[in-house]
Amino acid sequence: MKALKRILNYLFWSILAFIAAFGYMRIILGAKSIDSNGFTKIANIIYDLAFVQIGLILGSIIAIIYILIDIFYLSKILKNTIKSTIIRLLVIIVIAIIIGVTHYVLEKVIDVI
Repeated sequence: MKALKRILNYLFWSILAFIAAFGYMRIILGAKSIDSNGFTKIANIIYDLAFVQIGLILGSIIAIIYILIDIFYLSKILKNTIKSTIIRLLVIIVIAIIIGVTHYVLEKVIDVI
């Protein structure tokens, strides 16, 4: 039962990591074009593909890093209280910001991606 509770807990935090990654991708890619000509339909397909593909990759990276930090560090120093949940939320937000900034620097500044 303890393992199931832990898996569900990490599932919740992983979903939160994916929401953060998709939010970041929405900020980076901007709004979709709503015109109906042929070129914008192709552009919308590319937009959807980039949104989902990069969002899933960034979300997976955020989730894996958070789970590793939680297993090796946070679970040892924090108990299950409201304060620890807020700290865990702040940790996942900081990880998402670091991953987002790293992605932005690699894509726009250094032009590696």
